[in-house]
Amino acid sequence: MTLLKLAVRNLLGAGMKTWLNAVVLSLAFVTIIWAQGLYKGMDNQASRAMIGAEYGGGQYWVESYDPFDPLSLQEAHRKPTGRLEDLVRAGRATPILIIQGTIYPEGRIMPIVLKGIDPEQKLLSLPSYFLKGTGPEIPAFIGTRMAQASGLKLGDTVTVRWRDIHGTFDAKDLRIAQIIKTSVQSIDSGQVWVPLATLQAMAALDNEATIVVTEKNFRPTAGISGWTFKDLNFLLQDIKELVRSKTIGASILYSLLLFLAMLAIFNTQVLSIFRRRKEIGTLMALGMTRGRVIELFTVEGALHAILAAFVGAIYGIPFLAYFVVKGWSVPEGMADGFGFALSEKLFPTYSAGLVTGTTLLVLVITTIVSFLPTRRIAKLKPTDALKGKIA
Repeated sequence: MTLLKLAVRNLLGAGMKTWLNAVVLSLAFVTIIWAQGLYKGMDNQASRAMIGAEYGGGQYWVESYDPFDPLSLQEAHRKPTGRLEDLVRAGRATPILIIQGTIYPEGRIMPIVLKGIDPEQKLLSLPSYFLKGTGPEIPAFIGTRMAQASGLKLGDTVTVRWRDIHGTFDAKDLRIAQIIKTSVQSIDSGQVWVPLATLQAMAALDNEATIVVTEKNFRPTAGISGWTFKDLNFLLQDIKELVRSKTIGASILYSLLLFLAMLAIFNTQVLSIFRRRKEIGTLMALGMTRGRVIELFTVEGALHAILAAFVGAIYGIPFLAYFVVKGWSVPEGMADGFGFALSEKLFPTYSAGLVTGTTLLVLVITTIVSFLPTRRIAKLKPTDALKGKIA
């Protein structure tokens, strides 16, 4: 305890130099926590949006289905049977049929993906209830990106052409019953949603589907013939990889800030040992061992991290709280450029583990950097230190 009190007194006695080091180190604290929280929030927001609107608790894919190969859609369909059929009947899963099509807005040719979904489904946040109703025109809904690309507006009618399972082309009119705004691009861009039963009849695919979305927290049991289950770890892999790559890229900034802070502390320790060489000799002459003297200077350096945590808390807590409430506005067009479910505002997520881990990381690095200059004290003779000499 005496050693700690002496270290605190020496640290505060250094005046402006101590506070400058604490401010520089606190910038590293706050920046690391803010950036990591922002990426964590981006991951959470995108994952929640995609789970709610598209993935549910996981998806069963027809074995021939490849979302990155439009040519596979012609053969990617199958009747949900056995346990999968039971899940659909119990309302624990909802089938989606996907086929290729073409629309002709304002006389232009625009290839699209037609997706059929049950208007009564409750598993996904998609407003499928807009697909209810009968009439000469097929009710459909699209996203704002699709509406902008096609020029379609609410209530517009557009002709759609498709090819059924027998290779026969046919065409009908669609009526845009709703235009939804969503951050999930994979249910918006180039997509037109229609009633499942209608699309099955159009494509002559009675009761068949391309994918079956399960309820949240679904746990698959045995495998289902002809279908492959894709869990959330697989479906969310792309967004996880994006966040990981961004986190690695941001580590360059963290390293630079920590390097500057550690350089300041290292120089402070070197100058402190040189300036206080007579004090070191006095302490050793009074019976303090070299190990205790080294420990004293190391504790003094490590206390910079603790002081920096308090300084960072003064301005960091209001700064971080502002972004939690107001969010960080993504530059226009940047969210769509990523190709993921990123909203116009990102809200950081801060956890006790993030704050504690960052504090411990900086504390450990500061302690190591503070210890390195003190090694020369181990070879110092008390008589030389009293004379102001350091070999």
